[in-house]
Amino acid sequence: MENTYISTENLDVGYGKEVLIRQICLHVKRGEIVTLIGPNGAGKSTILKTAARLIAPLGGTVYLDGTPVDQMAAKERARRLAVLMTEHARPELMTCRDVAAAGRYPYTGRLGILSGADWEKVEEALEMVQGRELAERDFNEISDGQKQRILLARAICQEPQAIILDEPTSFLDVRHKLELVTVLKRLVKKKNIAVLMSLHELDLAQKISDYIVCVGKDGIMACGAPEEIFTSSYIKELYGITRGTYCAELGCLEMERVTGAPQVFVIGGNGTGIPVYRRLQREGIPFAAGVLHENDVDYPVAKALAVKVISERPFEPIGDRAYKEAADVLKTCSRVICCVKEFGTMNERNRELARLG
Repeated sequence: MENTYISTENLDVGYGKEVLIRQICLHVKRGEIVTLIGPNGAGKSTILKTAARLIAPLGGTVYLDGTPVDQMAAKERARRLAVLMTEHARPELMTCRDVAAAGRYPYTGRLGILSGADWEKVEEALEMVQGRELAERDFNEISDGQKQRILLARAICQEPQAIILDEPTSFLDVRHKLELVTVLKRLVKKKNIAVLMSLHELDLAQKISDYIVCVGKDGIMACGAPEEIFTSSYIKELYGITRGTYCAELGCLEMERVTGAPQVFVIGGNGTGIPVYRRLQREGIPFAAGVLHENDVDYPVAKALAVKVISERPFEPIGDRAYKEAADVLKTCSRVICCVKEFGTMNERNRELARLG
């Protein structure tokens, strides 16, 4: 495949003599992020560790730019491929600059002495991950998010053509997750690097990835572009979700709806109803929602959480059918919550529903 840098051919992975997943064929191009998703224990980390040569394959071959990895010397492999696993390195008495500089050792002589040009690359890598202010700090005394940035700087210092990362955003807060994936995306585009990684955060995987590989209980279940993989029905199948819903339109999980006759009727739209739907679900109150246009941002969340949703076709004014159905349901509810402050041509009849309440 043209421009492919990381590839596997009929790869069998596992531990000891027990094969966990057979016949894996992956292709990662330069300038592309390929992400493994799937439930815990399915084998995502095993695939990555095998591709990185941290564990031996039980069959098949891993290639870097067409060359079998097992035919490369360790130093040559380190120049081509950087690896970030979930387990943090715990170097003793090393500053963050020292940790980042370790990425230059594949280019040094036997004594491991860095040249002035090497140190310039270290500073450039720290700058790229916004880590210069951490340079003199003890690596073991900084936060997990800061450690991930420094380890990414170490990978950048290797000047690799490919990076393998195992759950790089695990244990990070929202800010540091966003910072890390932003740096990674920028690195891929700027340096034209091939990236193979795993992620648990489906919203991040959907946004950052060029291609998705789904690893399930029966091995590789599906592959495709994010818009092909991230559908509500498929994610529920892949993860075996039986309670709650994955909302593909918003890339989020919703809790299981509260059942029973609706006690509250919510008039929402344009995102105004979503916090109310979630609050009612948390409080254990069954509710109905309407009238919502089927292309409204409220609609998928209402479908997930409401007992009853009354809808109208996109770009059409609320018609008699939808209005009458909503009015009938509203009259059975003990309370009406109108989240909408302004009404227009398309939702004018929601104003009438609010008056009924």
